[in-house]
Amino acid sequence: MDVWFSGILSYIETTAEEKLKNNECTPADLCYSLQEMVFAMLVDITERAMAQCDKKDVMIVGGVGCNRIERLQEMMRTMCSGRDGKLFATDDRCCIDNGTMIAYAGLLGFVKGIETPIQESTFTQWFRTDEVHAVWLVNEESVLRDKNVAIN
Repeated sequence: MDVWFSGILSYIETTAEEKLKNNECTPADLCYSLQEMVFAMLVDITERAMAQCDKKDVMIVGGVGCNRIERLQEMMRTMCSGRDGKLFATDDRCCIDNGTMIAYAGLLGFVKGIETPIQESTFTQWFRTDEVHAVWLVNEESVLRDKNVAIN
């Protein structure tokens, strides 16, 4: 599922100065409201994805996992418990970027015998997660067949 927040941020950028000038809110109110809205959207999208994939657990990684007040974790934990699931979060040291996720995905592929020579390695910045061929989740023979590799 693709998530874009540019509309929300554009709205805040264009209206914040006027709202603050007219004393409609404080900077703290504005920031808190933005955080709550974005986090609620992330929780909702995650819950829909979990329902589509028939999953119960969530792991928070990446920069979003560094939220100091742990509000996103609290909201996700509440949603997960309502689905009889659990929330997992990586240590802050591993949340700065998606390096942990990339490394773990590489490890899972390696365990399944998938290797990519460095000369053939590429990246796609806007790669959709629903297009990832998660070889560790499917039958190994189907992975090989999809890659036109002879199965002995």
